[in-house]
Amino acid sequence: MADPRPILFFDSGVGGLSVLAPTRALLPQAALVYAADSAGFPYGTRSEGEIAARVPALLGRLAERYRPRLIVIACNTASTIALAHVRAALDVPIVGTVPAIKIAAERSRSRVIGVLGTRATVRQPYVDDLAARFAGDCTVLRHGSADLVELAEQRLRDRSIDPARFAGVLAGLFDQPGGDRIDVIVNACTHFPLVADDLARAAPRPVLFVDGGPGIARRVAQLTNGQGWPDVLPPGIAVFTGAADPALAPAFARHGLTVIETL
Repeated sequence: MADPRPILFFDSGVGGLSVLAPTRALLPQAALVYAADSAGFPYGTRSEGEIAARVPALLGRLAERYRPRLIVIACNTASTIALAHVRAALDVPIVGTVPAIKIAAERSRSRVIGVLGTRATVRQPYVDDLAARFAGDCTVLRHGSADLVELAEQRLRDRSIDPARFAGVLAGLFDQPGGDRIDVIVNACTHFPLVADDLARAAPRPVLFVDGGPGIARRVAQLTNGQGWPDVLPPGIAVFTGAADPALAPAFARHGLTVIETL
């Protein structure tokens, strides 16, 4: 049977597009809504208390408006802090985003991996737990960068960026003791895969960058397996909690999000 309910993706900004894209590739028939908390951006510099209160409240309003079949919190910071709060508040399946430390540990030969995220994400006990469970025989170096979030937002606006800024972010990992042995870096913020090519070019030597987007897409496909989809695919919706930036419209349109709304 036809089912018009969309999948809702939520992030503080544009980073969740790195999760939406592989999901759209797996489920081209799915109706999609992308919500950017532009009024609260960036999350990486906010307190944990603010995020734990803000995210469930916003997702409650979004769920009431769009009636999604499933919500993807396509933001590592929001997931590591607010995922349990959202699941307690909403009667909708929720998929969170966590750093791909397991994948990094499986692929590392040097047994030294880097975790590149926001400051709020890299300090979370959840990351400690992932490292202990899946990378116990690895040295896990972490670096939190608010600047890289801003760079990803600028890149999606097609703005030119000095490559030295990406090199400066990576130095936060490579300049740590043992950093010269890093061979895999976890992009532990959904913004960062959007500038993965820039990061690869700026790295002082070849390293592998990994993220959780493809795995999240597979999880969404699994949870929606057997469900009906719209007979006619509606235009994708991008909704902002603050003023929408017209400069982002082409980037959202490339992901099938051609309708712009505000919450």
